[in-house]
Amino acid sequence: MADQPHLEPLEASDFFPNGMASRPLVEGTVARGHLRIDKAYFEGQVDGKPVEQLPWEKVATALHLDGSPEQTRAHVLERGRERFNIFCSACHDQTGSGQGMVVQRGFPAPPTYHSDRLRAAPDGHFYDVITRGFGRMSDYADQIPPADRWAIVSYIRALQLSQHAAASELSPADRKALQAEAPAP
Repeated sequence: MADQPHLEPLEASDFFPNGMASRPLVEGTVARGHLRIDKAYFEGQVDGKPVEQLPWEKVATALHLDGSPEQTRAHVLERGRERFNIFCSACHDQTGSGQGMVVQRGFPAPPTYHSDRLRAAPDGHFYDVITRGFGRMSDYADQIPPADRWAIVSYIRALQLSQHAAASELSPADRKALQAEAPAP
């Protein structure tokens, strides 16, 4: 019983005229969940160039969010924070400075997200690096679905803003809170 006659993938077969056990897909069929015609969403690129901005509506749809734009962005950022802490913070740390736990244990440090070069990089750049990997970083395409990759990109942008926001860009209430926390001269 343990050795039943069956064809193994990519095994030779005398049954089919072309000698292959694996059968090609019927022309025109698309495996469920694999119709990826929106290159900007699934690859982070259009015409070989990284997309400039995160596709919020598609991410919200993929994450089944249907609130106001503010609620949707808050949910996407929260999801990005969760996924960043799971997949990215070991190397990039929770602030994005590139001094995560594996770096503290001797692994080479990744670049900080707070460098001028990465702050100026388009959103599609980060999505592409998460998808395909870069340098020592391996790809995460199999571990992180596209909507979560975009959520991580949104969180990276929030981290960058948290370290480089000008006080003049803050709301009056936030400026007041910042002044209250500032040490006395």
